[in-house]
Amino acid sequence: MKKVIIAPLNWGLGHATRCVSIIEELQKKNFIPVIASDGNALRFLKKEFPTLEYLELPSYNISYSKNLKWTLFFKLPTFLNTVKKEQKVLQEYLHNTKNIVGIISDNRFGIHSKKIPSIYITHQINVLSGILTPITSYFHQRIIKKFNECWIPDDENLKLSGKLSKSSNKLHQKYIGILSRFKKQNLEQEIDVLIILSGPEPNRTQLESKLLSIFKNSSQKIYLIQGNVETAQKTTSKENITVVNFMLSKELEKTINASKIIVCRAGYSSILELISLDKNAILIPTKHQSEQEYLAKSLQQKGYFRYVDEENIDKKMIDLSIKRKTIDFKKNEFNTELFCLFQGE
Repeated sequence: MKKVIIAPLNWGLGHATRCVSIIEELQKKNFIPVIASDGNALRFLKKEFPTLEYLELPSYNISYSKNLKWTLFFKLPTFLNTVKKEQKVLQEYLHNTKNIVGIISDNRFGIHSKKIPSIYITHQINVLSGILTPITSYFHQRIIKKFNECWIPDDENLKLSGKLSKSSNKLHQKYIGILSRFKKQNLEQEIDVLIILSGPEPNRTQLESKLLSIFKNSSQKIYLIQGNVETAQKTTSKENITVVNFMLSKELEKTINASKIIVCRAGYSSILELISLDKNAILIPTKHQSEQEYLAKSLQQKGYFRYVDEENIDKKMIDLSIKRKTIDFKKNEFNTELFCLFQGE
């Protein structure tokens, strides 16, 4: 059978989770997905798809700081070195493995081949980084040109990604629709507030501590999912708050559907899942991450979600009321004709 490598970046869980539906569609079309990643993303996909083959890639070791854009800029030589390492791992794997007909990279710069059709998935052709935006966008688009196609996980009419995905450059880009592993269910709303956290440390833990402090005296039923993928699932409860270290897709789908309001980061994959489930949400963008700040503000302006910056959550999180615009959106099935590039159709 024909194999397709699918390689999400390990930066939070968003890149890995939005690949779940693609992996499932590949299986339906009788391809064998080979998962290539590292860290938390790799552990998550191993639990989601325990029977698949896995390839461990070098880590980009992404971390946040007060000056994220400059940190990433000055770490560019380190990133480029990691890209070379993952390209070497890929080439060795391709040399030793038969029947590889395609590669799908979700923001992994070095996972492409001149001999095999290679897809790049991203919602941000333009990388927002303040005064460095023209530079970071230029280099990102140079990377995209190394791939045969660029898939943008967005609805071409809604354009939730806004200016992030707009480009007049010929990057062989295609809008492929809303990528979400979830389906809407009409369940009893048993959970008042569901908090979903993931992403690099120490920001994730810092926000968790703030939110637990805010809600500890609440009369509402609170669920917190930490996004820490460990060997076993752990659940602890204290008064009104239940904390779970991680949930796999089926359980998380049910939990979100059973929640009145979601509190989470403004990660793009989380936004797509909330849109697909038609849920109310408060978005708290990661500090110093321009992409999340832009998305949160843009979607609040459109009336889809409410935006709260992390500095003001102590004052603003108490008010959970949301006046939300109805989103004219119907989730479509994934267009499997996109796999034609892999000569499987």
